[in-house]
Amino acid sequence: MYPTIFDTEELTALRDLARKFASEKLAPGYQDRESSGAFGADLLREMGSLGLIAPELPEEFGGLGAGSIYSGVIIEEIGRADFNFGYVNILASLNGQILANFANPEIKRHWLPKLIAGELMVAIALTEPRGGSDAASLGLRMERDGDHYVLNGEKTSISAADQAAGAVVFARTGRPEDKARGISAIFVPMDTPGLSTTRFTDLGQHAIGRGSIFFDNVRVPADHLLGDEGKGFVQVMQGFDFSRSLIGLQCLGTARQSLDETWAYIGERKAFGKPLGAFQGISHQLADFDTRVEGARLLSLNALWLKDNGLPHVAEAAMAKWWPPLLAYEAVHACLLIHGHAAYSNELPFEQRLRDVLGLQIGDGTAHIMKNIIARERAGRAAVAG
Repeated sequence: MYPTIFDTEELTALRDLARKFASEKLAPGYQDRESSGAFGADLLREMGSLGLIAPELPEEFGGLGAGSIYSGVIIEEIGRADFNFGYVNILASLNGQILANFANPEIKRHWLPKLIAGELMVAIALTEPRGGSDAASLGLRMERDGDHYVLNGEKTSISAADQAAGAVVFARTGRPEDKARGISAIFVPMDTPGLSTTRFTDLGQHAIGRGSIFFDNVRVPADHLLGDEGKGFVQVMQGFDFSRSLIGLQCLGTARQSLDETWAYIGERKAFGKPLGAFQGISHQLADFDTRVEGARLLSLNALWLKDNGLPHVAEAAMAKWWPPLLAYEAVHACLLIHGHAAYSNELPFEQRLRDVLGLQIGDGTAHIMKNIIARERAGRAAVAG
């Protein structure tokens, strides 16, 4: 990646470390991991041992106590080498932050060091079959029974549903008419009796996988509650502004790698006796994408900088979520076409990158929802209310 106004000596050193690991260890197996449908325990642990997972978490749990922008620098480099491995960073940072802020001390001591070390993953279980974007209308029930909560229902479209060791689960403890005010969050180990998972057959993102989690009278200790009962949605969802910014950089890392490879290609490949770069229809197209990718990258990094400095960043995070995934898809698509038939096959990684980045135009909040958030932040909630 090119230097930015956010770079410091420490950030540059971390970027170099992340790039070395990503290029040497992740990039060679990117396409193979699509076939296996898993990341590989050794790579996860090596990534954790280098401090490349959730560096913003407290040092007492194995983190670096660094700023959020450190996670952004890492995920850019991971996204260049293996888009799907970026999910490790997103899930660890989002769920790690939730556990660090809201979990009881025992859960923190047991789960956070393993999460940071790459020994396990934790999923986020929010989406349900009847409503993806309308998260406040959840139907999964969570009833208090003595010193336990009992969960019944289904979560769907959950990343790493069948690979995660635990999940942050959102469920309804209040009345349906309470909307977001009746939703609680709870941490559920995935080996809890009554819990089962499935995996979908998707267009892309095969290494991380996506599926459903079914809860059939799943009993979870009441002290696994995250935040206050009935306030989990309002309290815990604040961490999503962080993950949205990381998603933007994950996608842009993939776009940047594709552009870099294509710039090199048009200087080597010749047509009609000239390098492809001599044809402005090609070089200007790449220049356009290069400019927009750099702009989107600075936007995403700025959202993390605002977060680290305690400044409002809800709108900026929403911008980082809707624009970069779309831009990355368009950039990779253009690079694929320039490379021609070889890129249409799995001889080159472009076709897999295209399928992988497409998923984040859907998951974790669609463009329409993100634009609603931006409008609400800019004009005020009353001005955009239906």
